[in-house]
Amino acid sequence: MQVTGKCYCGAVSFKASVDPTRVVVCHCTDCQVFSGAPFRAVLPTPASDVEVTGQANQYIKVAESGNRRIQAFCGQCGSHLWATEGVGEPKTMNLRIGCIEERDQLVPTLQIWGHSAVPWLGQLSTVPVHSKGPSSPLQAD
Repeated sequence: MQVTGKCYCGAVSFKASVDPTRVVVCHCTDCQVFSGAPFRAVLPTPASDVEVTGQANQYIKVAESGNRRIQAFCGQCGSHLWATEGVGEPKTMNLRIGCIEERDQLVPTLQIWGHSAVPWLGQLSTVPVHSKGPSSPLQAD
């Protein structure tokens, strides 16, 4: 499947040939903090199948295990775009689903670090949904 993605401001974009059956949801606390959300969804893709336009900034994250991962993000708007190996030439790019235009077609097939998942996540389907934002941030409907 061909996908296109970009940061919020459009300074960094990419095109990729991906396997849509490889979408992973990560519940680790690092992904929660980096994404500002209760989990992060990624699509591991061979780096050779990704074409990037623009220059992403990088932050090297060191995990509890000592594993180093490069976190790529837009230096202008801060959008997280992908992660790669922290040593050597990148082999795999974990593309962030949120910046991919075709994200509605990329259904997760695996969840990892479930022990860190926020406990209310399974109840989310019972929370009221607005098709657009409510008239007040504190208003329920």
